[in-house]
Amino acid sequence: MKSSKKRRSKTKKINNKTHHLAIFRGLVWVALFVFLGKIAGAAKEMAIAYRYGVSEQVDAYLFLFNLVSWPISVWLSVVSFMLVPTAASLQENNPTELPRFRAELLGFALLLGINLSLICWFGLPVLLDSPGIGLSYNTVAIAREIIPQITALIPLGILVGLFSSWTLASGRHANTLLESVPALAILAAVFALPHYGVWPLVWGTLIGFVAHVFALGIPLVWRREMEFPRFTSRSPQWPQFWKGFGVLLIGSGLGSLNGVVDQFFAAQLDSGSITRLSYANRIMALILGLGATAISRATLPIFSKIKSQSENELKRIGFFWMWLMLLLGIFAMLISWWVAPWVVKLLFERGAFSAADSLVVTDLFRFGLAQVPFYFAALVLVTLLATNGKHKLMAISGASNLFVKAAANYYLLPIFGINAIILSSGVMYGVSLVLLYIFARASIKEQRQTRII
Repeated sequence: MKSSKKRRSKTKKINNKTHHLAIFRGLVWVALFVFLGKIAGAAKEMAIAYRYGVSEQVDAYLFLFNLVSWPISVWLSVVSFMLVPTAASLQENNPTELPRFRAELLGFALLLGINLSLICWFGLPVLLDSPGIGLSYNTVAIAREIIPQITALIPLGILVGLFSSWTLASGRHANTLLESVPALAILAAVFALPHYGVWPLVWGTLIGFVAHVFALGIPLVWRREMEFPRFTSRSPQWPQFWKGFGVLLIGSGLGSLNGVVDQFFAAQLDSGSITRLSYANRIMALILGLGATAISRATLPIFSKIKSQSENELKRIGFFWMWLMLLLGIFAMLISWWVAPWVVKLLFERGAFSAADSLVVTDLFRFGLAQVPFYFAALVLVTLLATNGKHKLMAISGASNLFVKAAANYYLLPIFGINAIILSSGVMYGVSLVLLYIFARASIKEQRQTRII
């Protein structure tokens, strides 16, 4: 009897080590791939700045690209959190059902992408003709000309999101490295076609998206993890998928409006406030983007596998990594605070960007660092809730972020000025972390009580 208990205890310790090691390896690889992708993205931005500067062509391209990117990014976020746990559960309990669900999900993604593309194709000209759009006549004319090509990015982006989620569900992280493919294509097009106006940006982006789809899709076909699309919904997984999909869609859509809130409050301040805030957010995006991608993509596949084996094990490992990421975030915050002046000068202080601007952006960046520990830790809890299928709780947390953000901006702006706009993100993620922690603890207690009953 004692020997069997010892064996179980020893097996549990080995499993714990295996899971922690798998998450750590995922973090390292994903962080490396994200870093390489950020280098490619930075090179692309430098090439665009060198070739175009500040121009109406870039304004038209970015205006349309940012609009069509919004549904793509929301889709990627939602389908990742839905598909990875579902695939892990099917692989463990009913692997024969997985091919049908993949085929039908591919069919749904194709229909979704085509319909969204058609909506944007007909809707964007109406938006461009609206009187309050604020774009110049030449910018609108350029934008109208490139609408067909830009809207073609939507179905390609939907497929990229689906294929990336499939790759992640298999425990591989190559999809993160492949995210640099569009940036490299744009970089090549800008230098290869220097005298063709906005078209190098447009065709470089389109070719990059096509290359991204093939780079993700070919390995899936090779490993027989992709089927021909089916335009039906007969898989028994659909009811549960729709239930979580709709809830996450609302939460993710509302959560993505935080940037709009910041722009509104920044517009009420001195001229140039929006630009200075944008510079600080570019540096913040490097830290937050690196952490967000590495943490979520490293933990989600492992958590999904653990969930199918032991919920108690999932609880222990999940909260362990939450506290670890909180400590890592504090360390990153302190280091970034110290190097902030040198980073801002190195990246921006040249030409029209003065030393006085560097001081303002440095202060903004330092105030923004308050969000890093909370953000890193909250990401682990979001993954934990997604693995447990608590999509309503995730949506509540995402929606509450918008209201906390607006309230924090309103009350802090008279005290801290422009710094309040980026400091409010720290308040928002701090509240979000507390909510997510309460939700995670409550969902675990609920499962334990249900099991006893």
